[in-house]
Amino acid sequence: MHNYTVTLKSPLPHHAPPSHPIFSLPLNPRQFVLPLSPQKAGGSIYHNPVFICKGTQVSVPSHGSASLGPSNGNGAAVHDWKVRSVGIENIDVATLGNLCVDIVLNVPKLPPRSREASFAYMQELSKSPPDKKYWEAGGNCNMAIAAARLGLHCATIGHVGDEIYGQFLLDVLREEGISMVGMSEDGDIVDSSNASYETLLCWVLVDPFQRHGFCSRADFCKDPAFSWMSKLTEEVKMAIKQSKILFCNGYGFDELSPALIMLALDYAVEVGTSVFFDPGPRGKSLLTGTPEEQQALSHLLKMSDVLLLTSDEETQYWQGKNCSKMGFAQNG
Repeated sequence: MHNYTVTLKSPLPHHAPPSHPIFSLPLNPRQFVLPLSPQKAGGSIYHNPVFICKGTQVSVPSHGSASLGPSNGNGAAVHDWKVRSVGIENIDVATLGNLCVDIVLNVPKLPPRSREASFAYMQELSKSPPDKKYWEAGGNCNMAIAAARLGLHCATIGHVGDEIYGQFLLDVLREEGISMVGMSEDGDIVDSSNASYETLLCWVLVDPFQRHGFCSRADFCKDPAFSWMSKLTEEVKMAIKQSKILFCNGYGFDELSPALIMLALDYAVEVGTSVFFDPGPRGKSLLTGTPEEQQALSHLLKMSDVLLLTSDEETQYWQGKNCSKMGFAQNG
C-alpha cells in the first residue's frame, strides 16, 4: 500500500455551537496520510479539491451545502430509524459505526477516577435526559456532517436505538441530508428498554477550569456496546458497494465487534470501495487490546487505502516493536 503524507493545518469543524466553552479552545492540527492528486504536465499540483484513490475520484464542489435535502430524494421527511439502501446510490462517503450523542455539560468537578465511582456518576447523570440544548451529534456523525457540508453525498452505517436520543440523531442526520443505514435485521428482537440496544451516549463533562472528562457505557463494558450484531445485512452490503469511500475510526470498536469490522473491511475491498481509517486515540489501546482487536487493527492498517494519523500516531504504529506486532516490515 503506497500512501503519501499531507498535513492539513486546520481540522474540519465539530458539529457543535461555537459559543460553547468546550469548543472555544484551539484544536491541534492533524496529519492526514492521503494519496496526492496527480501533477499537471508543468509540474504544478491541481488546485481543484479532488481526492483520487485506487481509481476512485471524489470531487468536492466549490460551494458547500448546509443541507442536501431529505435522504429519500422525494422531499419527504425520513423518520424511520432504518433507511433502506435501495434509496441510496452514488454515495461519496459512508461511515461505519461510531454513531453517538454527545451530551456536553458544565460540572462543578470532573467524575472520580475509580471505575466504580465513575460508573455510579454516569448512572446518576443518566437518570433523566438533560435539556436538548446540551445534545450534540457525535462520533462519526461529525465526519459525515463535515463531508455533507462540503457537498458530498454521505451515508452513515450503524445502529441507533428507538428512543429519544436515537430520534434526535436521525433528525440531525436528515437535516444535513445524510442517509442512515441500520445494521440490525428485521428479525432482530430490539428491546428499547434494554441498554444493549439503546443509542450510545457520551457524556462530555467540563469543569470550571475547562478540563474535560468523558464517560460512556462503552467504557464499562467488556464487550462492544452492540456485540449482538454479528453479520452484515444485505442493506449494509449494498450501501458499502454503492459508496466510493468507507470511513472507519478506532472508536468503532466501542460499538462493533472486531469480527464485524473485519467483515465490513473485507467486503469493501472485495467490491472495490476505498477504505479510509483513522485509529484516533483509541488506537493506542487497540495495540495492546485483545487478540481479536489487535488482529482487526493490523488488518485495517494493512488493507486501508488511506490512513489518517497524527505525527505521534505515525511514530507509534511504525516503530520497530509495533511494526513487528502488526506484521509490517520496518522501513529505514
